Amino acid sequence: MRSVEAPAQTNPALVDPAEIEAMTAEEAIAWAFKTFEGGPRFAVSFQKTSSVIIDIAHGVNPKADFFYLDTGLLFPETYETRDRLAAHYGIRFKRHTGISLEQQKELHGDRLWERSPESCCGIRKVEPMREALRGAKCWVSGIRRVDSHTRAGAAKFGWDKRFGLWRLNPIADWTDEMVEEYLAVNNIPVNPLHEQGYPSIGCVHCTTQVAPGEHARAGRWAGLDKTECGLHG
Repeated sequence: MRSVEAPAQTNPALVDPAEIEAMTAEEAIAWAFKTFEGGPRFAVSFQKTSSVIIDIAHGVNPKADFFYLDTGLLFPETYETRDRLAAHYGIRFKRHTGISLEQQKELHGDRLWERSPESCCGIRKVEPMREALRGAKCWVSGIRRVDSHTRAGAAKFGWDKRFGLWRLNPIADWTDEMVEEYLAVNNIPVNPLHEQGYPSIGCVHCTTQVAPGEHARAGRWAGLDKTECGLHG
């Protein structure tokens, strides 16, 4: 790994994006720790890519700040994966959540995810995300360009207009094969749902299994004109 020299005084706005683009995931994360006071915050969803990000970030800085959005509607396997990863690395994942499901039902009616999935995601994901990022200078996600057409142009580093801070996507250029190899070589805990036909995992009511030949995110909000939860565009 080449040395990444980025003093804490570096102004991210003056950084050449091509410089970050040329970095490995490990280099990019190390650069973010050196550049942003307090370090970046790592959003994880306990899918394969999150397992990769957690392993790399923990290797760079064992005190990395990991958080997740608990919608209250995650799969049991997802919570189990959270606990396995926490035990494996000896870390604690900060939990952020919005109003309770009971409050949502009182305010917006039952099963809002069926009637207005955009509204449901806004309440259960976007608003808690704003709270999770309060005071942060940079956040890190595990999205990749191969995930979907909406993410095909994702830069490794840039300004996140939605949340008003810098954003790093250190494995944006990784292929599925790269992810699988990294997980296998490093023996990292992985969400078992991936082996049960769920290449992309979200909430219980809005995630279905994917048939052979379908795109990896075909099981997210299947049958609806919706491809993102609002965190990534």
